[in-house]
Amino acid sequence: MPKRPISPDDLLRYILVGDPQFSPDGQLVLFTRKHINEKKHYVTNLWVSDREGNRRPLTQGESGNGHGRWLPDGTGILFISGREKPLSQIFQLPIAGGEAFAVTKLPEGSLADFKISPDGQHVAVTFRETQANFTAKAKKEREESGASLPPIEIDDIWYRLDGDGYFAAQRYQIIILKLPTEPGTVATEVTRYAGAPDGNYSYNWHPNSQELIVAHTANDFPSRQTPNDQLYRLNLKGEAFRLSGLPKGEKSVPTYSPDGQWIVYAGDTDESDPWGTRNTKAYLIKPKGGAPTDLTGAQDFDIAVATLSDAGEASYGANLIWNTDSTGLFTQVGHFGESQIGFISIDGGITLLTEGRHSISLGSVDADGNVAGVIGNPTQLPELALVGPELGTGRLVAKQLSDFNQALLEEVELFAPAEHWVETTDGTKVHVWSIVPDATKKQPVLLNIHGGPHTQYGWTYFHEFQVFAAAGYAVVYSNPRGSKGYGEAHCAAISGDWGNKDWIDMQAVTAWMKAQPWADASKLAVMGGSYGGYMTNWIIGQTTEFACAITDRCVSNMVSMAGNSDFPFNKDGYFKGVAWGSLEDIKELWRQSPIAYFQNVKTPTLVIHSEGDLRCNVEQGEQVFTALQQQGIPSRFVRYPVTTSHGLSRSGPPDLRLHRIGEYLGWIKRWLG
Repeated sequence: MPKRPISPDDLLRYILVGDPQFSPDGQLVLFTRKHINEKKHYVTNLWVSDREGNRRPLTQGESGNGHGRWLPDGTGILFISGREKPLSQIFQLPIAGGEAFAVTKLPEGSLADFKISPDGQHVAVTFRETQANFTAKAKKEREESGASLPPIEIDDIWYRLDGDGYFAAQRYQIIILKLPTEPGTVATEVTRYAGAPDGNYSYNWHPNSQELIVAHTANDFPSRQTPNDQLYRLNLKGEAFRLSGLPKGEKSVPTYSPDGQWIVYAGDTDESDPWGTRNTKAYLIKPKGGAPTDLTGAQDFDIAVATLSDAGEASYGANLIWNTDSTGLFTQVGHFGESQIGFISIDGGITLLTEGRHSISLGSVDADGNVAGVIGNPTQLPELALVGPELGTGRLVAKQLSDFNQALLEEVELFAPAEHWVETTDGTKVHVWSIVPDATKKQPVLLNIHGGPHTQYGWTYFHEFQVFAAAGYAVVYSNPRGSKGYGEAHCAAISGDWGNKDWIDMQAVTAWMKAQPWADASKLAVMGGSYGGYMTNWIIGQTTEFACAITDRCVSNMVSMAGNSDFPFNKDGYFKGVAWGSLEDIKELWRQSPIAYFQNVKTPTLVIHSEGDLRCNVEQGEQVFTALQQQGIPSRFVRYPVTTSHGLSRSGPPDLRLHRIGEYLGWIKRWLG
């Protein structure tokens, strides 16, 4: 039977897997399975697979079940569930069968994470309580009394986060709980820790189960100071001892070696790089502190590269997992559009253990060095995989354990991308991909620009790209300077200087694209989201060679963006100058603002933005639409509701994601045919 073209609605049939965790004996893998139900709502549940791919569900229902972790003795799991609405709690489920029962009784709030002590006696939880006048109980009382929604009272610049909302003065704390020994009883609080003024923590247990190693800022005002994360040993009494001798800079995922002799953390020593243009490296220290040893800086690898996709959220943090003999750690490396598993020796250096045009995410590692991960590529939705050593080579090879999407993929036609390298006028080589539905004829071409900017496009599945190709459009995407995965210099080339080297690269990609035999050079479109929206705005202010444009959750005015983003700009930080100063202070921000060049725009443009976007405020899109309309340029503004956020295209409500793709296709068809 011939395959049919993929459609936007096929999004509703995707099944996504994630967070794979080996059981203590290595025989089972616990993972999340996410699908969209008939009401067009996401439903996430926990499943388990054996090493041969025989799978079964552990939880059911629509309440949301995730972050499953094995108890150290393998008899059960702990997981977070919202089944006691509006509260999320930690539940325990016996693996041999039986009903799940709550082991926590936390008040209304945000339960972000938990980690079980190696002896199974305690659990450390990161929790932020909801402000009293914004709880479900307070809302109900207002509705009954007719009272108005109260104001949000703010005394600190850290009061909101995209996707998290407005939390005002509330902060996450680490709460250590004693786990119950009998069903029907709940964990009791041992101690709590609130050492970080911004409430941001990264932590892991000591092998002896008596303390945590915690990374958090040592600054009093972290939002306006340069990065200064430090490490603290937090014991069960709530006493925290700062490790001595560590440099300033960013630090995360501090992890004890199994023998307790070492701590490795991910980070950097640069105090002037809060935007992450430098490589994230692994550092080795003794538990008492002292000057760290850089394990990975001699190689131009980054262990915190996000490879973008619309078939799941990108992971922006580092992942470090020790092997059992404490000689090194497994990690994830983004490189040339690929995402691979690497190994870091405590003697220094990274060895890539996998190879191929794919994206592998690291979940957990068993005692024999097998990796439980998720693997996908441009024509394969991510699936659960066991990645184990290959005899004679030392490399890891993947064995797929799930095939949730196989029936759909056998039904639809998908297009594999071709890989290219394009040289710019200053000698830079830019990695480019093209998806061409029919190489025998000329067709309209869509130039897609990724967000970040310090991320990468790569060998991942992209629903939108396949939908565009199925509609008859060639799709081109690339990793210009500013992208991760091509070395530190490539990424840092646009640091505080957007619209320069990246624009040079995009001009080269555009010229290459127009010269291809399958390209109709009179029918080109440019589009992108976030930083990709910035570059779309920049491009239409510099050239008229595109027949239409789509700017999505964009940046347009650096001066206003500096103060209305959830991560406001510091004075002379990543960007030079400051938005609240003199004309001299704002000149660099204005020079890099696409809106400053909109008197040159002639390109019909679709503006897409979410009112709930706290990263790139909706006013950035409003400025674009206003400038276009007042100059009589054909334009359309689609505003998604305040209940959506910056990540609408990846994790927003499915019906609105479909609406958004429909807007894209409608605009492209209107101007390209």
